[in-house]
This record gives sequence, C-alpha cells and structure tokens, in this order.
Amino acid sequence: MKSKVKHPWGTLTGIRPTKVAEKLLIKGKSPQDVTCILEQTYHVSPDRAALCVETALTALAFKNTLASRDIALYIGIPFCPTRCAYCSFVSNSVERSFDLIDPFTDILINEIETMAKIVKETGLRIIAVYIGGGTPTALPPHALNIVMTALERSFDFTGLREYTVEAGRPDTITEEKLEIMIRSGAKRICINPQSMSAEVLSAIGRSHSPEDVDIAVNMVKKTGAALNMDIIAGLPGDTRESFQKTLDLILDFHPENITVHTLSLKKGSRLMLEKTADHKLSPYDPLPPPDGINLADILEHASHKLREYEYFPYYLYKQKYMSGGFENTGWCLPGHEGIYNLCMMEELCTVLALGGGGVTKLVTADGRIERVINAKYPREYIMMTEKIKEKMGRINEYAISLQ
Repeated sequence: MKSKVKHPWGTLTGIRPTKVAEKLLIKGKSPQDVTCILEQTYHVSPDRAALCVETALTALAFKNTLASRDIALYIGIPFCPTRCAYCSFVSNSVERSFDLIDPFTDILINEIETMAKIVKETGLRIIAVYIGGGTPTALPPHALNIVMTALERSFDFTGLREYTVEAGRPDTITEEKLEIMIRSGAKRICINPQSMSAEVLSAIGRSHSPEDVDIAVNMVKKTGAALNMDIIAGLPGDTRESFQKTLDLILDFHPENITVHTLSLKKGSRLMLEKTADHKLSPYDPLPPPDGINLADILEHASHKLREYEYFPYYLYKQKYMSGGFENTGWCLPGHEGIYNLCMMEELCTVLALGGGGVTKLVTADGRIERVINAKYPREYIMMTEKIKEKMGRINEYAISLQ
C-alpha cells in the first residue's frame, strides 16, 4: 500500500540529496533552474529545495580550494560515559569497559604510526583532522594525551587547515583535557548538549545538566578555540517552547558552528526498540515525531533564528528512521565552515579513518568511492590486527596510484 505521508525531500531518499543538486550545477544549470528541477522532478518541498541548492553551492565552492592530494584524517574513539536512548553505537560505558582503554590505545597508536608512514611516503597532505566517537573526552587524561601526542609526532600537519576534537558530553570536559587538546594543536572543539532542558536530558539518558554545558563552554572559550554545538529536534519530552529555549541559550554562547539534527533512531537503541514494539518501521518512511511536536514548524523557526544571527547552512545530510523525514543541517558564521564535515559528508576528498568505527573513504580521480571499515566496538577493534594490515595495504595502493 502506497504511503500517504508527504516527504519533505520527495523522492530523494538517500543520505546526500545535495549530490543531485551538485551534478546539475556542474552541468551548467542555474541555481534557480536546479531549485525548480528539485521541486518538479523530485517533488522536494520548496524550502528543502532552496536549502539543498544553497548547501550544494557551498560544497562546490569549497571543492575548488582542494588539491588532488589533499585528504582528511578521522580518529574514532568508541567510548562514552553512558549510552543515549537514541543511540546504539557504544554497548558499554567507559566505567564498564575501562579495562579496554589501554589495549585499545595501544592498537590505535600502531595504526596511527603505520598510516603516517604511508601518508608521508606517498606525499598526501592532511588538511583536516577530526577526533570523534563515541566521546573522545570520555578517555582519561593519560590516554587522551597518548593518542594526541602520537598524532602530532607521527603526521606532518604543516598543511592543516582545521583540527577538531569532539568533546560531545560537557560533563567529560576538564581543564586538564582541554590543555592536552590545545597543546596538541586542536583549534576547534565540539560540545553537544543536544538539549538545554533538564527533563529532556534525563529522558534520553544523559547524565549532564544544562549548567554543565555552561561551565564547559566557558572553559573552551578561555582557550580561544572555535566552538561547535549540536542540538536535536524531536527528542522525547521536548516541546516547541523547550526547543526554542535550547536554541536561544545556544545562540547566547555565540559558537562558530551550530548543527541542528533531527532525531534519528539507531537499530538497537532503546527508543527504536520502543518504536518497533508494536509495528515495523521502514527506514525510508518518516518516523512519527513525538506527540504534540510539529517538526516543520520547529525547524522553520530555527532556520529563521539562525539566519537572524548571521549563520548560514553549509552542509546537510539525511539518515534512516528520521523524524518527519527531515535532515541534519550544519550552520556556521561566515568563514567558519567545518572543513572535515564538508570533506566527509560531501565526499569531496579522501578521508583516512583510524580507530573504532572509522570508515575510510578512498575517492578516486574519476569520483568513485571505496570504503574500508574498521570494527565498531573496542573489543572487536583490539582483535582486528590482521585486518588493519590488509586495510593499510589497500590504502597504500590507492595513494601510490595518485603519484
């Protein structure tokens, strides 16, 4: 039976709807023509079509700044303080898997050193580094220091344009960890409160408070690092009023980047299990938002508010099981586009990924993409020594082919 639900993205069910717009723009179509094609051919709503074209233009402008041997580097740290209700990524908290941190770090250092040798010998140039997860700052200071020191010691960062650490949970940020990050070269820190409502934070299993966010932001501000902050629309217990308050409080911090996510459920997450208890969900049908939530209204308000504060959208992507069938959008102040985000989400250059859950994307000269995936969970990653050797061999072949 055909769904009667109208998708804001029409027939564009893929993760990267901007790809369609980019191809049309490259062929010489005007932004106005591309907007009309998205609306009339792909049945995209007018506001999403305009958003798609705007972000596609930003991606293409950034692509013109890249050289053929420019790459990004990702390091995955698959540990978190607790597991959020909407997430299935980490099966154990740091407290429950503390004994895995040191052996995980040992394997990661080996992978860093091996990858660095390939990068140096083949003349690749790293323009962006992103340490993500998980929650990298869930690591104790000694482990964080070991990883970041190894990166700085092993790779040539003279061509670096951006160095980001995702300190997602504000309650994992300390002055000691920030000092390690800044000393090692990080100049962009992500704090992801998701909501500034204590009730919503409790509902999604976050152990931090809105006050913790304020403390963490002030600590980051003192370092002089740029700040990215993530929030999520459509969380359990959220309302139009509480989401608007969250956005207002985030804007008061004046971060260089704000990412507005729409709730997306992961397989195996607590919320997904609750949603599928009574009926099966299709990943391509819009996930019903929480009762009383008008996501279109909330996201439209966020868009107007962000533009009022001189932010503009520079990248977007979709995921499966998204509330209302909407999207995640990265906003920034002029001149503060997240370079790694553009490289990774728009697939503009090769991304070499290390650590737990890292997905290497090898972008060939003709635009083909080959993925090489690391094990997601710490214990699995620790046991994949031989697979890492195979991975390094493939990456070496790729890098040599560019010479």
